[in-house]
Amino acid sequence: MFRCMNILFPLGLAVACLTTSFAVQAADMEMRASHQWPGGKGDIRDEMVQIIARDMQNANLGVSVKVYPGKSLFKPKEQWAAMVDGNLDITAFPLAYAGGRHPEFNLTLMPGLVKNHDHASRLNNSEFMRRVKKIMNDAGVMVLADTWLAGGFVSTKDCILEPDDVKGMQFRAAGKAFNQMLAGAGASIASMPSSEIYSALQTGVLDGANTSSASLVSYRIYEQVKCLTAPGDHALWVMYEPILMAKKSFDKLSMDQKLALMKAAGKAEQYAYAKAKVTDDVLVETYKKNGVKVVTMTAEQAAKWRAIADTTSYKSFAEKVKGGKELLDLALSVE
Repeated sequence: MFRCMNILFPLGLAVACLTTSFAVQAADMEMRASHQWPGGKGDIRDEMVQIIARDMQNANLGVSVKVYPGKSLFKPKEQWAAMVDGNLDITAFPLAYAGGRHPEFNLTLMPGLVKNHDHASRLNNSEFMRRVKKIMNDAGVMVLADTWLAGGFVSTKDCILEPDDVKGMQFRAAGKAFNQMLAGAGASIASMPSSEIYSALQTGVLDGANTSSASLVSYRIYEQVKCLTAPGDHALWVMYEPILMAKKSFDKLSMDQKLALMKAAGKAEQYAYAKAKVTDDVLVETYKKNGVKVVTMTAEQAAKWRAIADTTSYKSFAEKVKGGKELLDLALSVE
């Protein structure tokens, strides 16, 4: 006789009982999802993760996703290493934040490389992105949902339209390529995640910054600036901010659980694609409503920035990153 769940069974039934017990235990899995943005306030990236969490709960397959917003679990730039090390399951993550470990990722925030949201969608299915994702996979991280977000410039001083407008300013950008371009235009660079922009503007550490439309609204940066350069038709700033998952975590799931997760992630990606365009409009409306002057660049002004980027960001990437020129050419070949 054998005891299982405090009941005596013959040995054959006991084996079945143990098998069922272990299956239930294996299925009861809580995954941790982390990101840096405010939770429950409509931010695209938070909502994408929440969609995945809700759908996995509703699927009733024994997997729950606990969301830790507002950098409450890991600091923004620590999330990549946490996934690689197996300490984090899922994250919404600006890929250029990991550009120090994988310089190829800096190409996912290159000034003027991505023209608009439709162009970004075409990039997702390109050889360029296949190579970027291979680097991610080799590091132990996979993409659940592709996300590209446009962004703009803000200033506590005059509006930023041409390169001369940032001369002498203390400026924040999200990635190496933008830092190089802004430095080439005469700005001094301060590096920090977008979650720290508000306090840096408030205390005078920064005179200006650029980040995504979603972050410009979610972090209430309109309270600290005088002018917004919105993305408009000639956005320089478009960044890849996917939902990522540790491959070790994904491999722990059963086939049914994996299928449910990918279905939920697909739903989140579709939501983000539609919402990203709306967010640019919400950005303009929110800033105007709060008394901030709003401008957009002309094609000629954007071209002046791109000319500086060509001799700084693009040149450096092509020359200093192994295989950089080929990867850059692949990205530029996508119309």
